[in-house]
Amino acid sequence: MRIAVSGTHFSGKSTLIAALLKEFSNYEGVEEPYVLLEQEGYLFSDPPTLEDFAEQCLRSIKAIQESGNNTIFDRCPLDCLAYALTLGRDMDLSDWIEKVEGGIQRLDLIVMVPLESPDRISPPRSENLKWRDRVDEMLHELILEDSLGILGEKCVLEVRGDVGKRVQRVKGKLS
Repeated sequence: MRIAVSGTHFSGKSTLIAALLKEFSNYEGVEEPYVLLEQEGYLFSDPPTLEDFAEQCLRSIKAIQESGNNTIFDRCPLDCLAYALTLGRDMDLSDWIEKVEGGIQRLDLIVMVPLESPDRISPPRSENLKWRDRVDEMLHELILEDSLGILGEKCVLEVRGDVGKRVQRVKGKLS
């Protein structure tokens, strides 16, 4: 199976992925598109731009297309779209939707890790918590509500609680 773990920054995605990779030793993990691009020499703007998120979206799609079975991805193209939409800039949404659809078609499961109160992962004091909350809300709309109508029958699983509970929910879905 190809599984993408989605969520805003400091939601517990990486912690969940690490636990899942321990649980399923026959799975390979793929870093989030930001890290992949950074390793490939891409220079990001600070703060990030719409173009940065577009590049991450394309890199996410490429990683999915190049993957084999039994892969767990840190993020999926919908994460990149959610971040781009929270920038509040004009963008050609139809172009994004077409690209995102193409990328998520090969996924078997999208695991959504929402923010919880209190936080499971403490963000640094320098973090823009309002932006983080907006991204979480946008991911909820895009993934859990399928507000763009692009997920169809795609399997989506929301996980909450400590990492053990989250792993058990994913295991239950895979059984």
